[in-house]
Amino acid sequence: MLFYHHGAAVHPSAVRMGNAFVARVIVRKKEGGVNSLGNLGIFASRAAAVQFAIRSGIAFVDDRPLPAAPFRRSDVHLQER
Repeated sequence: MLFYHHGAAVHPSAVRMGNAFVARVIVRKKEGGVNSLGNLGIFASRAAAVQFAIRSGIAFVDDRPLPAAPFRRSDVHLQER
C-alpha cells in the first residue's frame, strides 16, 4: 500500500515474524528525504500492524510523536543493526 499525506509518500507494511506481524513504514517527504522508521511494534494480525504503521507514518509526516506500540519484545531478530 502506498498513500500520500501532505505531499509525502507513505508506504506502511507488515512483515510476518513467527506467529506475529511487525509493523514497518517508509516515508518519502516531498522535499525528497527518505526515512525508514524500522520495526515499530509487534501485532497479532497483519491488519493491526498495517494500521499502526499508517498512524506512525502520518505522525512522522506531521512532526508529531510516534504512537507507542502496545508492547515490544527483545528478540535478537527484531533488533535494528
